Order: sequence, then C-alpha cells, then structure tokens
Amino acid sequence: MNFADIAKRFRIDQPDKFRIADANPDETLGLTKDRAKDLLEDGIKRLKDLQERLYAGDHWSVLIVLQAMDAAGKDSVIEHVMSGLNPQGCEVHAFKQPNEEELSHDFLWRGARVVPQRGRIGIFNRSHYEEVLVVRVHPEYLIPQRLPPSPSGEELWQERYRSIRHFENHLAANGTLMLKFFLNVSREEQKKRFLARLDEPGKRWKFSMGDIAERKLWPDYMEAYEQAIRHTSTPQAPWFVVPADQKWFTRLVVAAAMVEAMEGLKLEFPKVEGEKLEQLLKCRAALEAEK
Repeated sequence: MNFADIAKRFRIDQPDKFRIADANPDETLGLTKDRAKDLLEDGIKRLKDLQERLYAGDHWSVLIVLQAMDAAGKDSVIEHVMSGLNPQGCEVHAFKQPNEEELSHDFLWRGARVVPQRGRIGIFNRSHYEEVLVVRVHPEYLIPQRLPPSPSGEELWQERYRSIRHFENHLAANGTLMLKFFLNVSREEQKKRFLARLDEPGKRWKFSMGDIAERKLWPDYMEAYEQAIRHTSTPQAPWFVVPADQKWFTRLVVAAAMVEAMEGLKLEFPKVEGEKLEQLLKCRAALEAEK
C-alpha cells in the first residue's frame, strides 16, 4: 500500500454523497502499528525533502487545516507528522475565540492575514471553519459579530459556504496547495481520552468543564461537520476525513496525503545555468586558490 492509495481512501472526492455516519473512526486499513510507524518515518523523510524543494523553488505554498472535536489528536499530528520539517519554513496558527479586532472584520479575515507565503508551509490548528461549525452549533456567537440583518438562518450558512469556496479557490489559483483534515474521533474514544487527562496530573490542565457540555451536543456537531464537508470539499481544496481513534494511523494518513499532494506539484530545485553558473565556477576557483 502506497501513500497515494492511503490518501485517496480518505479524500472526499464526491462530497454530495458524503455521510459522516459511513466514516469509521477506528479504520486502519488492516495495517499494524509497526508497519504504520515504518511508513510514517518514510513519509517524514519525504516531507523534509519536499519542504526543501518548496522553499527553494518559491512558487508554491502549502496550507494544512486541522479540524476536530476536542481530544481528537490535532496537537499530536502537528508534533509527529511535522517533526522533520525545518521550523524556519513552517508556521502554526491556533485559532481560538475571536478577539475584538477579529470580530470587527469579516469571518475570513483572521485566517486570510496569516496564510503562508510562497515557499512555506502553514498549519491552521482550527481555522475559518469554526465559523460554520462551533458558531452553527452555538448561533448565539453571531451576536458579537454585529452582522447585517440578512442573510440569516440557513441562508447565512449557505452564504458562508460560498464565501469559503471562493476564498479557497482564490488561494489555489495563486499557488497555495490546501489540504483540510477532519480528525474523526468517536464519542467513546473521546471519553477515554478525557478520563485519561483527568487521571494524569500533568494533563489535567487540558480539561475544562465546557468539554462535558459540548459532548452533549455531539449530534449537532456531527451534522455541522457533515454539512461543512459536503459544501466545501473541492478538487482545489479537498477534505480528508481521517480515522482518529488510533493516533498512529491518524498521523500516517495526514503524512500520506501531504506527500501525495506535494509530490504532485513536481517540485524541483532551481537550475543554475548560463552566466550565473559561470560566476559560481569562478567563486569555486577563487576558494580553491586560497592558501
């Protein structure tokens, strides 16, 4: 099984047929943990080489979006999959509750201002999708945004889906490779991870009472994710629905999708030819002539 096969298995190429109930959070494609670990190590090495080519070529940028319910493993993916990347060419942005400045702009503004520049990889830990996920589940969060009276209701969400598609198509047309990952953890596995946090003193700080309240809204969140993916998975900015009950497999899927997509860019180191090459050869000769 190669990376292209793994990526294709979880990429949403027919969003109109996507149903979150059909996605198995515990899927591993029959791979063992040891085999997945070996594949991940290979993927990390390949990502390192691809990042160097991306930076040197300076024509493309890469934007990774991670969305999930709490305890699904977003931080773990960033820590393990991106471990081989050069930090100077990679930036992580965590999107939390919007501040006053962000609330005074349109909902795409805070993401648009930090998209990666050419040659770099950007990672969004949560993203502009919070505005059609958390805000859809909690429409009261719209009040501080001081929006015009229309559109409203379902029309508002449809308008936001359209805005997201246009925004992402614009990024793609200008050289940003965008990959979006929904880490699909089961409600049962989230419970186990919450209990593990409560049992371990060094992880208790991660837990809040709000986590319990949000679990009660699980069906609403699953519906919000399903609708967002159905309306915004496009060839230019595809969604990957990644099984997240086994963290070792989650990491492999994200790495496989990144490798497969970045290799598709045909990244190459710039060629040094002509007069510039002649100048470099003179520099070499001068260095060799030094005593």
